[in-house]
Amino acid sequence: MSDTSKTFFVTGGGTGGHIYPAIAIADELLSEGQVYYVGNPYNMEYVLTVEKEYKFLPVFVKGMPRKLSFKILPWACGLIFSVIKCFTYIARYKPSAVFATGGYVSAPLLLACNIMKVSYIMHDCDARPGLVTQKFAHNAKAVTLAFDEARDFIKNNNIYTTGNPIRKEFKATTKEAAKSFLGLKNKLTLCITGGSQGAKSINNAVIDILKELSESLDLQIVFQTGKKNYDEVLKHLELVYPKYRKDLNLIIKPYFADMVTVMKAADIVISRAGSLSLSEISASQAAPILVPYPYAAQNHQRCNAKCYQHKNACIYIEDKDLDANIILYTLKDLIYHPDKLKQLQQNCSKFTNYKAIDQIKQIILNSI
Repeated sequence: MSDTSKTFFVTGGGTGGHIYPAIAIADELLSEGQVYYVGNPYNMEYVLTVEKEYKFLPVFVKGMPRKLSFKILPWACGLIFSVIKCFTYIARYKPSAVFATGGYVSAPLLLACNIMKVSYIMHDCDARPGLVTQKFAHNAKAVTLAFDEARDFIKNNNIYTTGNPIRKEFKATTKEAAKSFLGLKNKLTLCITGGSQGAKSINNAVIDILKELSESLDLQIVFQTGKKNYDEVLKHLELVYPKYRKDLNLIIKPYFADMVTVMKAADIVISRAGSLSLSEISASQAAPILVPYPYAAQNHQRCNAKCYQHKNACIYIEDKDLDANIILYTLKDLIYHPDKLKQLQQNCSKFTNYKAIDQIKQIILNSI
């Protein structure tokens, strides 16, 4: 039974890297009081929170235009309107604590907190914190980080490196059970993903070698193409591997709603280097082949991947260097050198802290 005298605001949205850590903490705070999620109803945070027990408070803010143009005026008007909405939310519900995971969605609430003198706690998921975190962290009651390297960008006297909050399902699911659930055998499995939107450069690099990976290397492959790339991938596969539909080693879908099972089933993962993807790969004890998205804000994906590379926890490939040959060479190297594969898996798993949720929750409660 929750203590209804406490009220918590949780905010963060736009991408899964901001949303899933926020939801993980919001779920834990339900046992402590009323939880309200502040986000954009047109973003994925709304879709992911509608089935939860906390209430959704809408703000209609959008990402700031990267270049000075006529778009800056409507953006500024939207931001001001969203801040005013947050004033009314704070006045009405009087939050005991506010928890924010950064990103443009959290900016209006953080601005309102600063003006109305409401204390807040921030969490940043990347090795190089985003602009919102850098701008608002100095007034935060405390800041929790996924990467210790992010401390160099943060001005705050109460910084804790906790790692990212990990959904408890990752700990509860075994690799063998995940493979069985997907209809796979208990053998070496590769996951290829560019995130929910997909990554065209990754897709293009693997399409022509899927047959060889399956038939010559006997790899099981779970391939998330992204919704907008799915038809194009299948069309190309029809040309280079007409019998792919009958290949029991292949599972190809535009999107997997249950990425916990997909990641846990994987022994090797080819992926972008967003914070959410890295957290899930680490929690799955998989060996990552990371191809950072070269146009990510603040260059944060490269920073994330470099942190893993420096600790021998991934194989790093620049997007401009990505092609079928380098993927094939890298996979063969791991398959033919199982000790190297195991070392990558072990080093990658060290980035996981299953106690992060409890640690962050306690920091929030201590701030009240």
